[in-house]
Amino acid sequence: MSESRTSSPVNPAPDFAWPREGLSRVPFRLFSDPEIYAREQEKIFRGPVWNFLCLELDVANPGDFKTGNIGDTPIVVTRDENGELHAFVNRCAHKGALVCMKERGNASALTCIYHAWTYGLDGQLQSVAFRNGIKGKGGMPVDFDTGKHRLEAIRVEACCGMVFGTFSEETPDVEEFLGDAVMPFLKRNMNRPLKLLGTHSQVIHNNWKLYAENVRDSYHATLLHTFYTTFKINRLDMDGGILLSDKKWHHISYAKRATLNESAEYSDAKVHSAQFGSDLEGPELLDAWDEFDDGITHSIQTMFPTIAIQYTLNSLAVRYFSPRGVNETELFWMYLGVEDDTPEQTDIRVRQGNLTGAAGLVSLEDGCISEFVQRGTTGSGHHNAFMEMGGTEAASSKNSRATEASIRGFWHGYREIMGFD
Repeated sequence: MSESRTSSPVNPAPDFAWPREGLSRVPFRLFSDPEIYAREQEKIFRGPVWNFLCLELDVANPGDFKTGNIGDTPIVVTRDENGELHAFVNRCAHKGALVCMKERGNASALTCIYHAWTYGLDGQLQSVAFRNGIKGKGGMPVDFDTGKHRLEAIRVEACCGMVFGTFSEETPDVEEFLGDAVMPFLKRNMNRPLKLLGTHSQVIHNNWKLYAENVRDSYHATLLHTFYTTFKINRLDMDGGILLSDKKWHHISYAKRATLNESAEYSDAKVHSAQFGSDLEGPELLDAWDEFDDGITHSIQTMFPTIAIQYTLNSLAVRYFSPRGVNETELFWMYLGVEDDTPEQTDIRVRQGNLTGAAGLVSLEDGCISEFVQRGTTGSGHHNAFMEMGGTEAASSKNSRATEASIRGFWHGYREIMGFD
């Protein structure tokens, strides 16, 4: 076996203290401090949490592989010839080069292009070029043991069609990590035969935690995203609520389109889309069918630290985000259908995919708004965000989404795992 992972020294930011007001205040320093970013890599991404790696359908067949990242660590997921899932750091045990260069593919083995060290799909080293030298000269020492040099293994678990990985043996299984409060809704959306309809990605110029806030912020959704309000897809005057997991780290926000009871608060708040009449030239964009019997037509479910599952009308998508430095994040979108969808249902899901994504009619604004926060907070590390909408605690709300409770829940988990009192 290779040497076990050793933690590099990380500055614990000894001069950092959380504001005395608690979860309703978030220091702007967290979005731009490189020492805190380095601490996050060790405490969160290499710590006792489950990180989303890929969908099971990304590695459906023996020999399939898919590359990605856990924080700033490159990883690769494989399915071996026996159908078993594996994950490991995408780093050759020889000189540290990337072993897998492609995003995805199918292979019988993985070979580093630098010196041709070859690994099985379970990460074990199989062969080394010129191990015995050339014509009896050179080569590896006689006691060289391939069994002691493998790709660094990552603990892996599949749940509801998704593959998760963790560096920690202390992380409970995925269902326990997520908790009883939110697992049923995850199974509602994801625990069925899924098919991939499309993918894309974008780079956003802000700290990863600002996007983690964004997907938990039901309060902004019908203010910033005026398409929601104009065409009555998701509004705060629909029945809905916020559900936090037992540990508060994960959340679900949901709305029921059929229960809209238009409120004067939208006009009073000068939500500009509520003040003007608009029509769609292609109203079939919003055609939908009742897929579930609970009446929920819009939801966002987050799982700490970096994954969100959205359901809008009939559009189901997984989006996950990966830090690319203290002020840059890569955001990935995967749009899903169900294997037994009719062709007409698939067409509906594909059309509705235009609502979200990098240029989506709903979420176009998300690509820049967090950058505005990044730019606005840079150099203001001694100031704090103010978050008292819906109170100061992190608690579920069954009758209102005009709250920042789920954002406070994220920071509750963040403080706990980072050790910030």
